[in-house]
Amino acid sequence: MKGKLKKVIIGFLVVIILIGSVFYLGLKNKLDEFSREVSKIEVNNIDSSKLSDGEYTGKYYFNEFVGATVKVTIENSKIIDIQMLDHKNGKGKKAEEILNSVINAQSLEVDTITGATGSSIMILKAIEDALN
Repeated sequence: MKGKLKKVIIGFLVVIILIGSVFYLGLKNKLDEFSREVSKIEVNNIDSSKLSDGEYTGKYYFNEFVGATVKVTIENSKIIDIQMLDHKNGKGKKAEEILNSVINAQSLEVDTITGATGSSIMILKAIEDALN
């Protein structure tokens, strides 16, 4: 009886490991595909000197899981504030640090946040949308 129970438990563990491996590989392929697609997205810089004072709202959503909506405030042809209104980010929450980089640089030509590249690009595209 002990030997049979041991074989059943080992068989069960093997099945669990196989299912986990298939799930992991599928998820890894989806993430790799997402990374390839996001790397193709171009962020175009905006000449804020041509913008009127006011608040501008923009959004960019790659899919239902990743995207952003922002409100950009322009005063004296300068970006003085960017508020995150919505950010679907998976694990890319730290990408929101890019808002300060854009304000400091007065440009969308800033480095993305390491470990949150996809979310950084979504935020930059949302800002671009607001200022277009």
